[in-house]
Amino acid sequence: TEHCVTAHSLSLHPSPHRNRSQKSKFDEELYNKMVMTIDGLSSSKQWIKSEEMFSFTLWFTKKELEKQYRAIDLPGFKYYIGCASFIFLCIFVVQMCVAKQPQDLGVSFGVSTCILLLTLCVCFAGHLPRFFPERLASCQWLSTVSEAVGKKPFVRLPLAVASTAVILIIAVINLCFFPFPELCNNTAALTNATEFEASHGLFFMPYVVYCCLLGIVACGVFLRVSVELKLIFLVLASIGYYIIILQTHSNLFECYGSVLYPNGTSDTILEQSGLMKHPKVMSCVYISLFLITMVFLTQQTEYYCRQDFLLKNKNRQEQDKIETMENLNRLLLENVLPAHVASLFVGENKKNEDLYYKSYDCVCVMFASVPDFKEFYTECDINKEGLECLRLLNEIIADFDELLSKPKFSGVEKIKTIGSTYMAAAGLSVTAGQDNNQPAQDRERQHTQIGNMVEFAIALVGKLDGINRHSFNSFRLRVGINYGPVIAGVIGARKPQYDIWGNTVNVSSRMESTGELGKIQVTEETSNVLQKLGYSCECRGMIKVKGKGELRTFFVCTDMSKSQGIALS
Repeated sequence: TEHCVTAHSLSLHPSPHRNRSQKSKFDEELYNKMVMTIDGLSSSKQWIKSEEMFSFTLWFTKKELEKQYRAIDLPGFKYYIGCASFIFLCIFVVQMCVAKQPQDLGVSFGVSTCILLLTLCVCFAGHLPRFFPERLASCQWLSTVSEAVGKKPFVRLPLAVASTAVILIIAVINLCFFPFPELCNNTAALTNATEFEASHGLFFMPYVVYCCLLGIVACGVFLRVSVELKLIFLVLASIGYYIIILQTHSNLFECYGSVLYPNGTSDTILEQSGLMKHPKVMSCVYISLFLITMVFLTQQTEYYCRQDFLLKNKNRQEQDKIETMENLNRLLLENVLPAHVASLFVGENKKNEDLYYKSYDCVCVMFASVPDFKEFYTECDINKEGLECLRLLNEIIADFDELLSKPKFSGVEKIKTIGSTYMAAAGLSVTAGQDNNQPAQDRERQHTQIGNMVEFAIALVGKLDGINRHSFNSFRLRVGINYGPVIAGVIGARKPQYDIWGNTVNVSSRMESTGELGKIQVTEETSNVLQKLGYSCECRGMIKVKGKGELRTFFVCTDMSKSQGIALS
């Protein structure tokens, strides 16, 4: 086989228009698929029915997906606690401004404040070393506690429950310190409404309702916390507020209504002012409206949080598939191209229409063939029309390829197989510019590569001897080796093939075709290098080489017993 380099062969390019059209078609299909996925997730129909979620509970149909959603990290949980603490502060300011006995109320708020401050410290423990770096330098557990709040559901749920319960209770704590208005049942005591309101402070009653509404709002600030827990808190808090307003402290609201409408009794107030103006009824209406609103917002927030989780999960799965395909393509490409060349073709900046080529000053090229295989190959019924012959050839080539995985032959690169001929080269993985730095070391490295190629050829002989013993054949290897400058490149875009060209390749091929069975034939220049490395070479003499005239060649003297030992190992 001739291996010639011409200017015309290197100027061949794959069709850039075809590659661009294929790339644009792929990009268009990918874009359409992404648009359809996003439209499907954001469609209004998904709010009514979704194949991956139950319509009422919003739970995922797949238990594993539901488990992952409930165990996701919430790094922003500490900010939820911060919002709840701000609502607590607002309730505290309102209660202290309207309370008649702020000293007693302050004790209750003090206990609640300690609970919330402890919760805040646990959530923001990781930030404390930033403010006190010297004092807290040894307290590494603070960051661990802060991270556990965002990563462990069983840690953040108790904190959310405690914070919400404190706010819901503190919203109505003011009623505990208000004296029960027995005088509301005595009409004579209501003759002077202004005195009664001033003495009992009923003006704070609307603010109690406002604080209850703030407490209901506090249940919704924990966005990604369990929706069932938030709904339970909303329902229980509303029921508790209904009981306080309509049962346990209903006289306060009746009395406040009497203060607002002093000319009539509690039975005639509704007739005078209308149903929707009574403080007791209106308080329940406000709480009901806020309850319905918060339930709807909670459900909607949970739905979009789950949709966001689904989108990220699908995106992660697509990325995993893409990475898997990229790794698979890389492995497949590295089986076709050398690793240092394959990395260029899988890069982001690589264009399919670019021609890859590289010149090398010194590469050792080897051709090893099994000439006896041509006579061995026959097509008949006994060997299944040649299938068994091909199976044996595949076993031979596979054993040859197995040698390439050894660290000793890491610098040897298989180029291709031509029938029963095995072509390999050493010295192709040299990085650019390495040939120009420190010529003495480069020359030593080049000579080492030639020695490795001879050792590889000896190992091939040993492998073939092992196959002969198991298959009861007598195949012998014929090897030709030469070194010198070559040009390496990749031809083809759809099915790329890495190959080398140059006079060195042609001479190496002639060394194999004019050689003898069971021997390694080299040129005179290669023989000189091998003798410096300690190998002994036997001069064959002048032989006629097609296209080169007469060349002096040498046989490398090898110990066959040594090669057979390599095969057995």
